[in-house]
Amino acid sequence: MSARDTIGGLATAAGVGVETVRYYQRRGLLNEPARSPGEIRRYADADLQRLRFIRSAQAAGFTLAEIKELLDLDASDDRARARELARARVAVIDGRIAALVEARDALDALATACAHQRRGPCPILTAFERR
Repeated sequence: MSARDTIGGLATAAGVGVETVRYYQRRGLLNEPARSPGEIRRYADADLQRLRFIRSAQAAGFTLAEIKELLDLDASDDRARARELARARVAVIDGRIAALVEARDALDALATACAHQRRGPCPILTAFERR
């Protein structure tokens, strides 16, 4: 028997809290194994792999609903829908990147203006006061 067989061991191995595991179970993302005769639930390596998949998919920006759909698609082998979900997520990430590049460029321009302007208020400060 390994410590990972328990919910606490599973949570530790995945780097999450026990309540996170329970939350994923309530959301239908992770199965809750049957209780053993001693009323202890035992988790398998497949449960750890699934939990790690959920965490990785969240890190990639997928919502829990999208992750549930991806997990369901895995069982049905619907690769077209999985690609569609991934492409939609890429589009969202591209939008965030574009917004960050725009913000970076605007801040860089303000820093340059601040360096060249010797009198009056700093352009960086006045730019943020206007908003």
